[in-house]
Amino acid sequence: MHIVVLIKQIFDPDVATTVFRIDEEARAIVPLPGVSPVTSPFDEQAVEAAMRIKDAYGQNLESEKNHVRVTVVTMAEETARVAIKGELARGADEGLLLADPLFANADAVLTANILATAIRKLGDVDLIIAGRQAADKDLGVVGLGIAQLLDIPAITYACDIEIDNKTVVVERVLEDGTEKVQTQLPALVTISHELGKPRYAGLRETMRAARKSINVWNASDLGIDTDIGYGRQHIEELFIPDNKVNCELIQGDTPDDVAFQLATRLKEADLI
Repeated sequence: MHIVVLIKQIFDPDVATTVFRIDEEARAIVPLPGVSPVTSPFDEQAVEAAMRIKDAYGQNLESEKNHVRVTVVTMAEETARVAIKGELARGADEGLLLADPLFANADAVLTANILATAIRKLGDVDLIIAGRQAADKDLGVVGLGIAQLLDIPAITYACDIEIDNKTVVVERVLEDGTEKVQTQLPALVTISHELGKPRYAGLRETMRAARKSINVWNASDLGIDTDIGYGRQHIEELFIPDNKVNCELIQGDTPDDVAFQLATRLKEADLI
């Protein structure tokens, strides 16, 4: 069985808002010195889901037919090798980095197309696992876009995932509980945070990760035309909202007088 896990590096969401900066002219986040990007937490849980499958169905099976191989795929700059190595240290078998200047500032549609093209080239992929959304823009559409492009079923918001022969059985998170659904492989599953914390990489696994391979493919390797024209997103403006608050103390001789003044202020501010 071949499992592909999709990960994305994002700006560290734990950085204090007081030091967060936006280049409004370039409409981009300003990298902070000494602050490295991190793997989106939902994607770390996607790797954990793949490793649980590998633990349950791979290690104790002697038949080569039942071997579980996990490939971590990301589309980013060369510096994303660090993120891939981190997931290899958690037990993934190999990494694939999609790096090309043409991929810079790709929107969700372009990203889904590039990732789907890479998965087709990998071939014989039984299961694709992704985080339910990236923790930077919170769109949650790339995974489903890939499933549509590959014409395979997709199951979202998984908190548990099992493989039964050629069937994937998923427990999905609902607003008021969970439900169990299943579909035939190949399929795509997005993982929710209810899956639980990802495992830590020990020293031995980290040393092993240094010997695992990371392949790098560019647009030419994927057969993607240099004139990429199917991106649909255009950022008109990117800025940090002004959260200044003006506080006015309303006083009056009676509760009715205070209520009347409050209603008047709200009316003047077009709030009622």
